[in-house]
Amino acid sequence: MKRSSKNRLMPMHRDLFPDDTLFHRIARTVCRAGVLPRKELYEAWETARRVRRRFRGGRVVDLACGHGLLAQIMLILDQTSPLALAVDTHIPKSAGTLLAAMSETWPFLGERLCFESRDLGEIDLLPGDVVVSAHACGGLTDMILARAVGARARVAVLPCCHDLETCDTAGLGSWMAPDLAVDAVRAIRLKGAGYEIYTAAIPAVITPKNRLLMGAPASSARRVRWQSASCGRGKTMTKESYSKSALNAMHRASKQALEKAANSN
Repeated sequence: MKRSSKNRLMPMHRDLFPDDTLFHRIARTVCRAGVLPRKELYEAWETARRVRRRFRGGRVVDLACGHGLLAQIMLILDQTSPLALAVDTHIPKSAGTLLAAMSETWPFLGERLCFESRDLGEIDLLPGDVVVSAHACGGLTDMILARAVGARARVAVLPCCHDLETCDTAGLGSWMAPDLAVDAVRAIRLKGAGYEIYTAAIPAVITPKNRLLMGAPASSARRVRWQSASCGRGKTMTKESYSKSALNAMHRASKQALEKAANSN
């Protein structure tokens, strides 16, 4: 089975995932939805499990989210996260179909995950957030890193589409592959912003753009692992941190975003 395939996983593919492991349960659910390319399943799984080894708790903010599977797996792997926000300028038509299927297996996903169709720069980030993004193209990765640093939030990006006209290689392109130079500069800048950085890679058989860059504010990285997120000054963010009216408003907006996407041409 080619894990890098962009063909959609369909109900007939469920037998490819017969085991009782968490990944196979997720995969069978994705097959039942019948909307997601195989590659996206493996990218989301491999990214989420590496991020969760480092960062626990916190609101998950999935920027350039696509179908939002990365945010959903982040919630499944660590159910201490109170909420997840999946944001993209254009939500895929089938995002609601995938969420409905996943919520049948993990009902809390429907309660904790909200989609927003907005410009990524308009999203308010908080110090306790875990900001994630898989394959934000070109300079979009740099914008996401800058936004996370500005909020002192934990961040993890899996960059792609290294635009050498807009992305900085710091003149290192003669020493290393230009796309590697871009990611090296990103890591150095994150370190310079007072972050502890962690590097990893997902399997190259899924995608050659497989470098995963993670960072957390240095003072926070040295504490006991984050079991909950700090929101503001000394406050703990839980689902109860949001008023009932605020949660209802978020879910209404999410429903509207998914309905608008489903009805788009």
